[in-house]
Formats: sequence, C-alpha cells, structure tokens
Amino acid sequence: MQWWRWCAAFISLLDNYESDTGEPEIVTPEEVAENHKFLDSIIQTPTMKIAHKYLVEKHLSPEDETQFKEQLYRIWFELYARRGSSRPDSSGFEHVFVGETRGGRTVIGFHNWIQLYLQEKLGHIDYKGYSVNANSPKPDENKHILALQFSWKNGIKPKGSIFIGVSPEFEFALYTLCFLTSPNERVKVQFSFYDVEIVCHHYNQKHIGTTYPVLLRYQNPE
Repeated sequence: MQWWRWCAAFISLLDNYESDTGEPEIVTPEEVAENHKFLDSIIQTPTMKIAHKYLVEKHLSPEDETQFKEQLYRIWFELYARRGSSRPDSSGFEHVFVGETRGGRTVIGFHNWIQLYLQEKLGHIDYKGYSVNANSPKPDENKHILALQFSWKNGIKPKGSIFIGVSPEFEFALYTLCFLTSPNERVKVQFSFYDVEIVCHHYNQKHIGTTYPVLLRYQNPE
C-alpha cells in the first residue's frame, strides 16, 4: 500500500475526539469505520508485519490477522475513563497521537509530530521552543527526538517528548511492542545515534494510558 493511503487514514482520525478530559467521547459509526480503515491499512505495512511476527513468536498476539486487529483495537481505541472522570472520555490513540487537555489549562499526551505540524499549520499551536538539558541535541534536519514546549487550545504543555519525522506505523508498532512485552512500563532501546527509553503506562493492563520516548543519550556522529 502506498504511504499516502495509510497516512491519509491516520490523519482522518485526528479530528474525531473531544480534547478535554471529563467530556465523554461519542463515537459515531463513521468514526468506528475510520478506526478500522486505519488498522486495515497499517497492519499491511512491512513495519507492522515485523512487529506482528515477533509478537506471535513470543505468544503475545494471535497469529490470525483479524484477531490481531481486534487486539490492536482494544489496546488503542477502546474508550476508558481517565483519572478524574466517571465516564469513558479517553483512549490510548487519542492521548498519544491526538492530545488532550485537562481542566482547560494543561495539555496531556500529544506525542505525535504529524498532529503537531497540522495543528501549528492551523494556528492552534504556540510553539515555545525546545527543552534543553545535557543530553538534548539542538534541533536540525537530522534530529528525530526532541523535547518541546508549546501551548494548545489554551492549555500548556511544559515539556513533551516526541519523535520527529517518523512514520505513524513506526510509532504504532514500537509502542504496541513495548506495551505487550514490558510489565515494567519502561523499555530501553537504541536507534543508531540514540539511546532512548520508551515510557509506556498501562491502563487496567488492557489499554495504553500513555507512551512516549525519552532521550537518554545522543551520540554525535561527528
């Protein structure tokens, strides 16, 4: 499948949610169909096929593709009540890839660069800069993990760690692997010049509460 098809399927999901936690989500049949279209697209990518094969070998996912898709739907798209709410108002996908606000003052989640780009293009993001510490590389076209500061929908994200320039299926596969393989909710991985910790908090051991990368060390290739 051509990349623009699954990317379009991903982007179609980004306007399906109420951003404020505490506001119950009402999922329409059209939105359910969009969720399934996205999963149908993404499980056909080479990246997700590799992830699926690994999970089957570890007896963590069913080999049957339809059952695997059902597992992914439960992990990412089933609604649950986030802390402070009595009604289903959140999902792993919304929190990680779309973003949420709490009390109209704080941005939570929002760990996807495509959503960041699209929201900034619409004028909804006020970019405050990048967070600097001893391990933080300065942004340039070759850096793919950054800690950003921004405001969105009148809320503030004081620090949000995010992959830059990677594909949706890369993040979807990586975070699914970490969720299913790690009971400790923190997984250390290496990507060329990056030592990274993937934080992945579970919700009731059934859903993703949040997940995002934390840069531990950047090895300058120069």
